[in-house]
Amino acid sequence: MVQILEVINRVVTIAFFVFYAYQLFYIPFIFLFGKRLEAKKKASLPEPVLHDFAVLICARNEEEVIGDLLDSLAEQTYPQDKLHVFVMADNCTDRTAEIARGRGAFVYERYDTKRVGKGYAMEALTEQLLADHPEGYDGYFVFDADNLLARDYVERMNERFSAGHSVVTGYRSSKNFDTGWVSAANALWFMRESRFLNHARYLLGVSCAVSGTGFLFSRAVMERIGHWKYRLLTEDLEFTADHLAAGDKIAFCADAVLYDEQPVTFRQSRKQRLRWARGYLQVMRRYGWRVFKGILRGSFSCYDFLMNYVPAYAISILSVLSNLVFTATGTVRGEDLKGAFVSLGLLLLSYGAVAFVLGLTTVIYEWKRIPLSPLKKLLSVFPFVLFLYSYIPISVAALFFKPRWDPISHTVTRNTNRQ
Repeated sequence: MVQILEVINRVVTIAFFVFYAYQLFYIPFIFLFGKRLEAKKKASLPEPVLHDFAVLICARNEEEVIGDLLDSLAEQTYPQDKLHVFVMADNCTDRTAEIARGRGAFVYERYDTKRVGKGYAMEALTEQLLADHPEGYDGYFVFDADNLLARDYVERMNERFSAGHSVVTGYRSSKNFDTGWVSAANALWFMRESRFLNHARYLLGVSCAVSGTGFLFSRAVMERIGHWKYRLLTEDLEFTADHLAAGDKIAFCADAVLYDEQPVTFRQSRKQRLRWARGYLQVMRRYGWRVFKGILRGSFSCYDFLMNYVPAYAISILSVLSNLVFTATGTVRGEDLKGAFVSLGLLLLSYGAVAFVLGLTTVIYEWKRIPLSPLKKLLSVFPFVLFLYSYIPISVAALFFKPRWDPISHTVTRNTNRQ
């Protein structure tokens, strides 16, 4: 049994390397060529056109933060007459709708306790919007109520949009990096995703992925989908999968910075990531075959999408379950388990080493964007490693527990460390 377990753990280690070696290439690529290639991309952009944009915000009991988002929209360098803000106050029992109206947004209200979640709220919002404004808009921004925007966010996104991209996503930073190790780890995760996944993909001509919030899609996309139809637990991943399967590419704008509020307790983060992990399964069940057919057509973007989710999930589950089963069996049979524990330790050590490299390279490259003292910046790598370790049991738990869509309370207001 011990020998079998050692073989399984070696195979798992090799499989992780085989499946994710290409993503490790993204890191030196950005360090060596990122700034130069980004400068070339900017120089080749056409003269931007001033588009009419609808801003879509779904909010559930967000009275503490939604005013700050609307204020940051009002402070944009982009012409205000080209921005039209629509808020769906979703099952709110507070002053969210009142505050949004007071800031000049057009507000819809929805009360439906059976169809709960951002996807359903977005569906209702887009249906109402298309009914009231059938002429449509050139593009549609999607934000969460806890977001804050850099003053030139819309201007920078419009530059990429004017280059002909039908979907553009921006750089996701954090407005509460310094509220604890959980928020710091979450923030590093999204910074790494923005810089060493989406930015690298964009510069290499590969499709990016929408991550949660802060993206823009065109009138043509809205016309194709009819209205927002993505209602799974991870509607952002569903949106991405649908567009990649259709052969579309999602662009990235590194200069369009959005500040997001991250969970501050491990319990909040665990619940959020359990929902994400379950959502991954839902998306793979619904879109996996379509994305796989894209791979057969030669789409590296589809391959990249599947590799980013499926192997890590499947290998983590295989590793955990095989180690539990074989260790328990060996214990019952009275076998010496020293070799099994050494094998498991080496597997976890290799996983932690990769996580440490990912966290450290992110801190080094994004040094100026992290609002912490130099020592705390470096120390934030360690909670990032713990954050990734905790994904292993969460991935397994998602197989057995059915998480609900529960909103996370947002309380971080304008007093942030935006750079």
